[in-house]
Amino acid sequence: MLKNSRRLSLLKLNKLYSLSQLTKIVQEHKKRGQRVVLTNGCFDLIHAGHIRYLKESKRKGDILVVALNSDSSIRKLKGKGRPILNQKERVEILSSFYFVDYITFFKEKNVEKVLLSLKPDIHAKGSDYTKETVPEKETVKAYGGKIAITGGPKIRSTSQLIEKIVLGIKK
Repeated sequence: MLKNSRRLSLLKLNKLYSLSQLTKIVQEHKKRGQRVVLTNGCFDLIHAGHIRYLKESKRKGDILVVALNSDSSIRKLKGKGRPILNQKERVEILSSFYFVDYITFFKEKNVEKVLLSLKPDIHAKGSDYTKETVPEKETVKAYGGKIAITGGPKIRSTSQLIEKIVLGIKK
């Protein structure tokens, strides 16, 4: 029993860091020769597509960093009523996944600021993109990183799930 509780206490459940803190941490991982993968998104109402995307992104390297849209950036992107889960809840959920190593917030329209600070070896995007349509592709290319499309075919979106829930409630 003691062995299991010790292991649990060693498991860091809050993986959230500021961008400046994370920049130093990522530099240390790179000095050790570890490949850093960065992915980003809202992750509002986690579904199977998110899990596939995150797991496959992790397999592309040694360290997986998730840049999470802040509540204010989600409102700008998705509109009224979003996010469903606030950023504190979304961090708690993502922190519980063994395949996520670090999380940071971004409030900008895209993740370029995070990419330029961390310079991950790989920038992973979901299958709703192609390597040619990734908005930050030129930024990644400029510092020498690579783009990876992960997660398999897009099976659903959070917006579709919300619509399905709302329609189900109205019946």
